[in-house]
Amino acid sequence: MAELVFVGCYTGDAGNGTGITTLSRSSSGSLREVASLPLESPSWLVRHPSLPVLYAANETTDGGVTALAISPSGELSVLGTAETGGAHPCHLAVTPDGRFLLCANYTGGSVAVFSLSSSGTPESRTALVRHSGSGPVTDRQEAAHVHMAVPSPDGSIVSAVDLGTDEIRSYTLTSSGSLEPLAVSSLPPGTGPRQLVRRPGTDLAYVVGELAGTLVTVREKEPGAFEVVASTPSTLSSVRPNLVAHLELADSRLYVSNRGPDCVTEFALDEAAAVADQPCGANPRHFALVDGTCYVAAQSEDAITAFTLTASGEAELRYYPTGSPTFVLPVSLP
Repeated sequence: MAELVFVGCYTGDAGNGTGITTLSRSSSGSLREVASLPLESPSWLVRHPSLPVLYAANETTDGGVTALAISPSGELSVLGTAETGGAHPCHLAVTPDGRFLLCANYTGGSVAVFSLSSSGTPESRTALVRHSGSGPVTDRQEAAHVHMAVPSPDGSIVSAVDLGTDEIRSYTLTSSGSLEPLAVSSLPPGTGPRQLVRRPGTDLAYVVGELAGTLVTVREKEPGAFEVVASTPSTLSSVRPNLVAHLELADSRLYVSNRGPDCVTEFALDEAAAVADQPCGANPRHFALVDGTCYVAAQSEDAITAFTLTASGEAELRYYPTGSPTFVLPVSLP
C-alpha cells in the first residue's frame, strides 16, 4: 500500500507555490517528493469517498474547482474543471454517497453544489446560494464570507459556516442537489467562525472562531440547528493577534492551529481544557494527524512541518520545504 501526502498551496500573486505536490510517507513518518502538478492556487483538497479522484479548490477571483485522477504512483491528471459561481473558493466537501461536491466561496459569500458523475467528474452546478449580512469586525466582516460547507453524517443537511455574518446557515440537500433553507444559528458577535466539526456519537460540535481566537462548543439541538454551549481561548499563548485556522478531532482530543502564536494547541475534550501548545512553524493553516504524527502546512515557513504527538506538547520539529503550503491531505492507495 502506498502512503502519500498531497499538498495544496497558493500560487502567483497569492504565494510562491506551483500547484499540488505529491509526497510519499515512509513507515517512520518522513516525507519525500515523488510528483507535482502545476495548478492555480489549489488551496483546499478533498478526496472522493470511493474513487481515486481528488478535488482542488482554485482560490482565485474567478473561482474554480478541478477534479483530478490519482494514479497508483500518486501522479495526478486533470479530469475536468468547473466554475464555482463565486470568488475565492476556500473549502470543499463530498457528500458521503459521492453524489455531490460542496463548495464554499469565501469572497463570493456563497455555497455551490455540483453533481458528480459515476467517474467522479463534476457534471453540473445544481445550486448556488448567496448569503448577505455583516458583523462588527469591520475590516473582515463587511459582507458574508462562507468559509466551510459541511455535510451531515447522512449527507441530507449542509451547514455553511459564515465568517462574515457570525452564523451557521443550514440547508436541506435534496435528491436533485438543490439547497432548501433549514435553520440559521447565531454565534457571539465578532467570532468570525471558520470551521465546524461534529463530535461522533454526540450532539456536540466545535467551531473555531478565526477573528475572536476562540474554540466554541455548540450543541445540535435539532438537525442543522446549533446553540452555543461554551467558548474558550483557542490557545494557551497570550500572543495576539491570533487567526485560528483549522481543527481536527482525534478520539478524546481536539487540535487547533493558531496563526500568530504559530502553534497547534491540544485540547482534552472531556475536560474542555487546553493541554499544550506545540510550535509548528510560521502561519500554520491546515494540518493532518497520521499514525501519531502531525503534518502542518506552515504557509509562511514555505514548508510542511511535522512533529510527533506527545503528552508534553514539546516535540522536535521536522521541515519539508515546499512553496506557500495551505493544505495537507494524507491518502493510502492500494
